[in-house]
Order: sequence, then structure tokens, then C-alpha cells
Amino acid sequence: MKNRFPVYYINSRRPYASLELGRQLCSLTRDLDPQKEPPVILCIGTDRVTGDSLGPLVGTFLSAYERGNRIQVYGTLDYPVHALNLEDTWEHLKKRHPRSHIVAVDASLGTKKHLGYITLGQGSLKPGAGVQKNLSCVGDFFITGIINTSVPEGQTALQNTRLSSVADMACCIAHGLLYAFCPQALAAASRLRG
Repeated sequence: MKNRFPVYYINSRRPYASLELGRQLCSLTRDLDPQKEPPVILCIGTDRVTGDSLGPLVGTFLSAYERGNRIQVYGTLDYPVHALNLEDTWEHLKKRHPRSHIVAVDASLGTKKHLGYITLGQGSLKPGAGVQKNLSCVGDFFITGIINTSVPEGQTALQNTRLSSVADMACCIAHGLLYAFCPQALAAASRLRG
């Protein structure tokens, strides 16, 4: 689906990447309808393929902060949202959270110069496009992590991605979402660590 809004690229390896992601996301969502409920985070992928585990890792990291923070997360390592259940989950979200915007999070393949970058934008994303899967577009906003380079054998690229780089990017994205939607949760966690 062609996106008519700007797409932001954030280098996840930079020291303040999660803060930059949080600020850009706040900027994108600032003018949302105040009558809307808090956004719902839809994390897409499976833990059966290393590169495709970005979404479930983000969901699992966010779930640690979910209780008491009004953040709704779908798609974790224990309960992934993937090609086989995406349609049903999307329909469920639209019925259960009709007054919430959906932020869709997924792994993606890209150019070598964008490897390790996070993309953020308004509009939907099309999961599975890098591996020639024909899935429905989902989300009102999207966040993707470019975890490997795009090659004709996309599935091979996903399978040969280092877990450590996927986990680092997932942590960055999770913190960016928390900066945007639950800054008090991050502040509380910092006090516990300090």
C-alpha cells in the first residue's frame, strides 16, 4: 500500500534512538482525536524464524509494563500474531478497540544502507511483503525494524539474522513506544534500577 505520509528513519544503533522514536511517535499522534482511547500495539511475527521474531520480542518487552499502564499489547513470544492468525486478530482488534488507533510493529527487509534502521509512519503496513506473502494491510501507524537486506530469497535472509541484533532493535522499539505512551512506566523502572 502506497503511503502518502512521510516515513521517518531512525538508526537503532545511535545512543538516543529510542528517545528519538518516542518523540517522533508523539509528534505523529499529537493531533489525534482526544476522544480516542489509548493506542493499541499490534506486534507481528513468529519466534520460529529469528528475523521474524522482532514483533513478538517487542510485545514481550512491552508486556512487562502493561499492567496498570493502560497499554494494550497483542503479539508476544507466548501468543504471537502471525500469518495464520493475523486476519482474525485484526478483526478482533477492530471490534474490541473501536476507539483506539493501532500501531503495527513488524520486521522488514531493506537496503544495505538502512540495515539496523527503524521506520515509523502514519498509515498501514503490509506484513509478509518481503517474503512474498499476500496478507492484509493493518494498522493506523507503523513501526518496522529493518533486520536484514532484501534479497530474492527473503525467507533465507530472515532465518539467517542474528538474534542479538533483533533483540537489541526490539528493546529500542519497546522503549520508544514507552516514551511515547507510558513515560511514567519508564520513570518507575529507572527508579527501581537506580
